[in-house]
Amino acid sequence: MDFAAARRQMVKTQLIDRGIEDARVLSAFAEVPRHEFVPPEQILDAYADWPLPVGLGQTISQPYVVALTIEALHLRGPERVLEIGTGSGYAAAILSHLCQAVYTIERLEPLARAARERLSRLGFKNVAVYHGDGSLGWPDAAPFAAILVSAAGPQVPRALLDQLAPGGRLIMPVGAEYGAQELVCVSKDRDGTLRREPLGGVRFVPLLGAQGFPTGRSGED
Repeated sequence: MDFAAARRQMVKTQLIDRGIEDARVLSAFAEVPRHEFVPPEQILDAYADWPLPVGLGQTISQPYVVALTIEALHLRGPERVLEIGTGSGYAAAILSHLCQAVYTIERLEPLARAARERLSRLGFKNVAVYHGDGSLGWPDAAPFAAILVSAAGPQVPRALLDQLAPGGRLIMPVGAEYGAQELVCVSKDRDGTLRREPLGGVRFVPLLGAQGFPTGRSGED
């Protein structure tokens, strides 16, 4: 399979043709090898227009959804970005092209370990991967100019709002654990005032943790 050609086709038909306009975002998607971030049995579908499983009940989101959420952060280059829900590390790899540093948290230790090794092997040097409760953020590294949450919670965690820098933006799906969800953008004014803007309906895996949906159920750690 010609992965470079598949990547170019993905950028044109799934991103540009659907309204993704940020040239830096499009360039990042054209460069990051998405096929390196999916399981071997899914590699032929790596550039397909749908989410793919990456193990332990988690997914790598549809390329358009990743692009939509990242474009909404309005990154310009000097930002420090927090990502909640590392998964395979694909979104973190895209973000690494667009900002100064990426701090990404994964709740499931095997996924965190695999993502850390993968990102290091592929040369993404400005990404730090942490195994922990993403709903609590990464207070030791805060504040962040942008926060991207790749899992849906019942509300935006207070911990993440506190770690968002003045002038920053947070993108997160909010809604039912396994039902209707809405992607929202929360911006923090220089005086700390929070403003919320809806970006459309989505479907994400749930954000589990102290300020997300409860853990400890069957199959959960």
